[in-house]
Formats: sequence, structure tokens, C-alpha cells
Amino acid sequence: MLILPTAMARTVPPGPGGTAAAAPAQPKVDTVGERKAKDAALRYAPGARSTRLTVREPGSSYVKVHFASVKLAPGDRITVADPSGREVYTYHGDPTAARNRGDSPHTVHGRTGFAAMSVDGDTAVVTLHAAKAHHDAADLTRRGFGARVDSYFRGFTEAEAAAANPRPFSVCGADGRRDVACYQQSHPTEYARSNAVARQLVKGLGSCTAWRVGNTNRMLTNQHCMESAADLKASEFQFDYQCATCGGNNPRTGTKVSGLELIKLSPLSALDYALFSVNDFASIQQYGTLYLDVREPTAAERIYIPGHGDVKPKRLSLYEDRDGGTYCKIGTVASGVNTGYLCDSSGGNSGSPVLAASSHKVIALHHLGGCPNWGTRISLVHKEISGMIDNNPPAGVK
Repeated sequence: MLILPTAMARTVPPGPGGTAAAAPAQPKVDTVGERKAKDAALRYAPGARSTRLTVREPGSSYVKVHFASVKLAPGDRITVADPSGREVYTYHGDPTAARNRGDSPHTVHGRTGFAAMSVDGDTAVVTLHAAKAHHDAADLTRRGFGARVDSYFRGFTEAEAAAANPRPFSVCGADGRRDVACYQQSHPTEYARSNAVARQLVKGLGSCTAWRVGNTNRMLTNQHCMESAADLKASEFQFDYQCATCGGNNPRTGTKVSGLELIKLSPLSALDYALFSVNDFASIQQYGTLYLDVREPTAAERIYIPGHGDVKPKRLSLYEDRDGGTYCKIGTVASGVNTGYLCDSSGGNSGSPVLAASSHKVIALHHLGGCPNWGTRISLVHKEISGMIDNNPPAGVK
């Protein structure tokens, strides 16, 4: 997510050869949704193989259902799905009590129970599936079997998100960002590297960007996107959320995973990074990974930034201005811990990787907007996490 100054920033030209430019302002996570209370129960019905509850918020960008409790008879399951069945998440009981084989990821939010993975769109269909018809349904209900929904998160419309997040000037001129699919043929390496980048839904309410780093189960985002282990447990990460065609507005559902272990934090006052791992790691290995370019940036070198600004499907910031114009480049080599550039970004881009075009490796961790926009120099991050990641590409991989 882009880190947003508290007031509109003026465009300040970067200093020559790496002199300090405008002082970075304080970042924040954009608010992209809200939590709403609900009191609804799914109970066993005599002789029925399923009962259903629909949670709908017209116009919402996602719905994420929170269960206060789930207690099911052996072999039964709860599913949370979009109406088309494109996304389906399955639970055989309360996963916070005991992990059930084959269950989908979940998140926890500082209260009893758990939240299912979000479904894209404005409707979630919650279904209790019975392996057999229960003729003792009334008795099961008396014994506390079934499920209770106590709340849900819903994603803001585009207009609601804009109203909730006054933002600085971080699109530096005309917005040069385009769907990553637009560059599949013309810039195949940049397109391929973007696959390792995921959209982060922070506590059901906020948006950032995160990405795989190295060969093992490790990911990076900003610390201001993940301030604690509790924040990690309440976040989900969506890979391959990108349009299938250039400008098609047809994003794929991709793969959603939840957070596992918070490995190391550096606070906003220092380097502003969070290193962590995820559950169901095998499911995201297909999207590849990124490696760190541990040198210092150089003035005017080409860069590019894949990310999920404005909670949108993944876009690639390759040009500073209009598509096909001046390529993004480093403008301010060093200002404190940061490096600066005029590559476009917006709320949701915080945590995005800034890649050097010469190596296609990460040279900075984007975390602040304002034109110039800013990323923590990855050379500094690497010094602190080098023993916790495997940053050595396999033979034959650059």
C-alpha cells in the first residue's frame, strides 16, 4: 500500500547525484473496507443435506465472513463461496482449535472464532454441508452443533475508498501504470518477475503489497503494513490477482494464503520492513520468487515496480509518465535510508518491490509516496535479514 503523507505533497525535483530531496512524510495503510456486525446461525435441518446463508453488500469489492463458532458432526463441512463457485473455501470445524486436513486457510482477529478467506465481489454464500441427512437435527442444535456468524468485512466501492483515503500526489504526472498483462510480450522478464507479488488484505480492512523473497518460505512487506504477529495472523495474501488481458478488467481469482510466522520486523522509524512466512506455501511456489540486489542504487538507473495500488489488480509501473515515454529511474540515490524516484504509485503500493532493470532483482522496498516516491534501500534490509533468507538463485537463473 502506498504510504501516504498526512498532507498533499509538492513535487520536488530530486537532488543531483543523490542529494536529499523532499523529506518523507509518515506512511499509513489505506482503509479499504469496514467490519459490520451480524448475528446469524446455520443449523442442521431435519432430513436436509445442506442449509445456506447469504451475506451480500451491493457494490462491495469483497466479503469476508467471520465465524464466532463452528461445531460440526464428523464428515460435515462449511463452505464460503462466491455465487458462481469460482472461489470456494472449506472448513470441517473451527481451525483455531485443530487444523483439519484439507481445510482452506483462515485468519484470526483478536476474538473467539476465525474468518474465512475473503471472496471477491459483493456476495458470500455460506453453506453447511452434511455428509448424510441428520434426522436428529433438533438434538444436534441443542448440543451446540452448527455455525454462528457474528460479523463480516466488506470492501469499499471505489468512491468509498477514495473518500476514506485523502492521498498525496504520488502519481507523478500522467499515470504510467498498466495491467501487468500489457507487458507480457513487450517486456517478458518484467512481466514474469511480477508474478511473485501478492495483494495483502490487512486485518480485513486495509491494503498493501507483499512478495516472495528467495528460495524458501519467506515474504516481505512494510512494517507499517504488519506491526505485530497478530496483524500477520489477521492478514491474507492473494497471488495472481491480475487481469488476464491488457485493460480487460477481468482479474483472475488467483491463490489466497494466510500468514504463518513473523520472523523479523524493522520499525517505521528505521527500515520499515516485515519478514514473514505463510501457510500453504506449496500453493504459491508456482508464482516464482524475487531475489535482492544488495548493492547501492545508482543515479538514473532504470527501475520498475509491480504492485496493487488502489486495491486494484496488479499493475506495472514501468514508465514515469505515459506508457512508452521515459522509463522509471532512480532520481535520488540516497536520502537517509531511502532512495527516490518518480515511478507512479498510490495507496496499496506500500510494500511493493522496486526492481533494478539491469538485474531484475529488488533494489528497494517501496514505502512512501509524495513525488518523489520512496523506497528503503534493500542493501540495508539485506544486512539485517541475510541469515534468514536464501538469496542465491539456482544455477541457470539470473
